[in-house]
Amino acid sequence: MTDPTPYTPPKIWTWNKANGGQFASINRPIAGPTHDKALPVGRHPLQLYSLATPNGVKVTVMLEELLALGHTGAEYDAWLIKIGDGDQFGSGFVEVNPNSKIPALMDRSGPEPIRVFESGAILVYLAEKFGAFLPTEPARRAECLSWLFWQMGSAPFLGGGFGHFYAYAPIKIEYAIDRYAMEVKRQLDVLDRQLAERPYIAGEDYTVADMAIWPWYGALVKGLVYGAGEFLQVQEYQHIQRWADQVAERPAVQRGRKVNRTFGEPASQLHERHEASDFDTRTQDKLGSA
Repeated sequence: MTDPTPYTPPKIWTWNKANGGQFASINRPIAGPTHDKALPVGRHPLQLYSLATPNGVKVTVMLEELLALGHTGAEYDAWLIKIGDGDQFGSGFVEVNPNSKIPALMDRSGPEPIRVFESGAILVYLAEKFGAFLPTEPARRAECLSWLFWQMGSAPFLGGGFGHFYAYAPIKIEYAIDRYAMEVKRQLDVLDRQLAERPYIAGEDYTVADMAIWPWYGALVKGLVYGAGEFLQVQEYQHIQRWADQVAERPAVQRGRKVNRTFGEPASQLHERHEASDFDTRTQDKLGSA
């Protein structure tokens, strides 16, 4: 259905809170905190403040993969940030990420805490800190980083563009849905062609590029986001389907996907993660039965 009312932009834009749709309560045209709230700090070197959106899953998967390799310094506390409640606008969170978006990381392993925000930056920071999942040979490193930044630049068309207008906007706008569906289909074709010739995004090895792209495009081709699998005919992308299944089989990916998750089956939700044993004792199915 198209919008029947023609729209002419005014000379000066003004903020109409009523026009925000599902996210009206948390979207605003200014930055900074809305309230004072300190962030909790656990006992591990790494403190993550997040939610299991695709961007959040990138980082918890990375941390679980590092732990699976034996990097004990990657132990972390994952604190839940409820973006629907506006937790990201608390003063403590804004100090870690002035952009008020999850995920945000504080590394307290050194003499001075280091803040890292933006999911791609966190992946690179952790990869370099622990020497894992980011090639060091120049050509392979360049390929991996190119695909990582491809994801960072492409995902807004998927989430903020297609996902918003197809699934969340208060009205269905044909032009917007068509525009972003076309771009998402093009992106899927880019990925499918890349994966036709190699097992992982950047080549023979599993890297941060896979961790960044899988929560977005892997979920999309498996019909897990926006209810748009049939609309986009995602089954056509056979090479992405193969890769998505391959990544999903990794135990660290299965664990990382549960962290800070507040939706889905109770067994798939670990609202906060402070110890490795939490996966066995503190998922919502366990807490519910207790």
